[in-house]
Order: sequence, then C-alpha cells, then structure tokens
Amino acid sequence: MASDRSSRQWWGAPKKFDEVEEDRRVSWLELFYDLVYVIAIARVTHHLAAHISVDAFLEYAFLFVMIFWGWLNGSLYHDIHGNEGLRTRLLTLWQMMIIAAFAITIDQPEEVRYTNMTIVLMIMQLFITYIWWAVGFYDKSHRYYNRPYTIFYLISFVLMGVTLFVEPTWFKWILPLIVICNYVPPFISYVLMNRTTTTLDLSESMAERLGLFTIIVFGELVLGVVNGISAIEELHFSAWINFALAIAIVFLLWWLFFTLTSNQEVRSGFLNATILELLYIPSLITLGLIGVSFSSLFDPHHDPHEMETLFGYAVAGFLGCLGLMMAFVKFPERLRSLKTPIWVSLMVTALLFLFSAIIHFEFETIYYLIVVLAVLGAEIGFLNSLYYRLVARDRETAS
Repeated sequence: MASDRSSRQWWGAPKKFDEVEEDRRVSWLELFYDLVYVIAIARVTHHLAAHISVDAFLEYAFLFVMIFWGWLNGSLYHDIHGNEGLRTRLLTLWQMMIIAAFAITIDQPEEVRYTNMTIVLMIMQLFITYIWWAVGFYDKSHRYYNRPYTIFYLISFVLMGVTLFVEPTWFKWILPLIVICNYVPPFISYVLMNRTTTTLDLSESMAERLGLFTIIVFGELVLGVVNGISAIEELHFSAWINFALAIAIVFLLWWLFFTLTSNQEVRSGFLNATILELLYIPSLITLGLIGVSFSSLFDPHHDPHEMETLFGYAVAGFLGCLGLMMAFVKFPERLRSLKTPIWVSLMVTALLFLFSAIIHFEFETIYYLIVVLAVLGAEIGFLNSLYYRLVARDRETAS
C-alpha cells in the first residue's frame, strides 16, 4: 500500500475536484506554459496586420477564440487538478508542443495553410477532450460534471474534421457551431452543480493567470507600435513624437483595464466566474485590433485615416467590454458608490471613440494621437478625481 501511494504521488494523478488549495501561487510551469501562447497570439496578430480585410478579421477572431479556449482549458485544468507530479508536467509539455505547432502553420502557403491549421487544432481539441475525460477516470465523483465537456468537445472535433471535406461556403455555419460546442459545457455544468451543494469560484491564482494573459496581449500593442515606427524609412522628430504618444496610449489603456477589473475581487459563483472569463475574449480581440492598427498607422503603405477608423472602433469595443466586465467584479465597500459614475463615464468615452470612427475625422496622425491621449487621460483624471473626493469626504466625516 505504501509503495502504491508513493507511485501515485510520483506519477501525479489529477487532484480531486474538492481539494481546494488555499493561497496557491502561480507556478513557474504555468508561466512557461503561457510563454508559448505569446508566440501563437503574435503570429495570428501579425498575419492580420499583413492581410487587413473583413475576412482576415473573421479568421483572426476565430483563431483567437480557439487559442484562448486552449489556454483557458489548460489553465483551469492546472488550477483545479494540477500538481507537481510527472503527469501534470507531461500534459503541459504536450499542449505547449501542440500550440507551438499551430503557430508554425499560420503563415504557411495558402494551398496547405488551412488544412495544416485544422489538423493541429483537431489534435488540440482531442487533447483537451482527453484531459477532462481523464479527470472522471481518476475521480469517479467528477464524471457527473465533466461529461458535458467530453461530449461537446468530441462533437466539435468531428465538426472540425468535416470542414476538411466541404466547400468554404459551409464554414460560416460550421465554425460558429465549433465555438458553441467548445464554450457551452461550463453552463451545462453550472446547471448540474445547482442540483448539488458543489460550488466553484474563480480562484485568486486563476484571476492572476487571466491578468497575465492580458499582459501578453498588451505586449502585442507595444510590438505593434514598434513595428509601425520601424516601417518608416527616415525617422524624423515627428516619428519619435508619434512613438511616444502611442506608447503613452497603450499605458493608459493598461491603466484603465487593471484598475477597473484585475485589481478588484471577482463576484462569487461559478456562473459569474465563467461569464467574466468569456468577456476576456472580446476584450482581448479588440486589444489585438488596436495593436494591428498601430502597426499600420505609421506605415506609408496604408491609409492612416482607415487605420484611425479601425483604431476608433477597437478602442470603443475595448472600453465597452471593460464596462461589461465591471458588472462581475466587486469594488471594496468604501468604493462601491463610485461604480456607477465610473461605468457611465467609461460608456461616454466609448461612445466618443465610436462616433469618431463613424464620422471619419481625418486628422493628421500626430494630432489624432494627441486627441486620443487627451480623451483617455481625461477619463483617468475623472476616475482619480472621484476617488480623491471620496477620500476627502471620508476624512471630513472622521474629523
């Protein structure tokens, strides 16, 4: 019995569903795992930047959704069932190999690109299906919850295979079904959990992982600025001004996001956690579009006014998603009175960017960036003024 127990520890069977580890820190293995997703996101973003069109965006959105799905499932599995055993490390290695292989296929010649990408995605689909099925194999009490994952993920696997044999005109029907099959299981599990006493909140470590993943995408914005400025043949003083303004805009977007969401506690409950995780998808896709617009805004081969329009839509979408995410976080008790005015102010700013994109204001790039920086700076200034007024009021009340 002792040797059997030691071998299980060495191999590392999945941690049981109800074995919650308090104050768990993100491991070095998880950070290493995230690194390969930096490459995959960079590749799909750069491909969009080189082929800007509606079809290219739709492909980008689908691939981003699939990349995020793979990352989220791998991260949740490690958070809930991972341990220091060999099995967890091997599973992480295999998924890293799959996503790295996917990154290779993104810029292949068109005649083989789609087939190779689909085959690699099918391998990832089957792998994710296996890790959730295997949890029920090791922990019979968990089969009740992981069955929807196994069934719907297998359906998605079959649908991917179907796309290899049908005309591209069918994709507009099949690809949304693939996304639905991959994202609906948590909601079915939520219904099953409501029939029992089982509860599951978003852990602090998983909230940290989501923040780290967002940082990865923010890195793409910085890289977009660098690539855009690098495309200029002669770097005059105005180019460096544009560079400074663009980096400052990225910093303000980061400031807003992490102040209003990642620095706040997530509302309890499995449904709240799941919806918040899903809201990261449009938020990060719009961030990627901002990075794409930066990479093309300074490129003399692109129309800067078209890129300003794309930028306006992307920032409006990002701020709108940020407002939705605020509904699923809890502000500290003393700051809750600020939540409504902050949300209203955020939506007004989002509408300003949406209006600017629709009207097509044709500013020179440097003036456009100054206006964007001023609007975002005013938004942050308003947030800070609300906070300091509340602090001053508290001091007056205390005195």
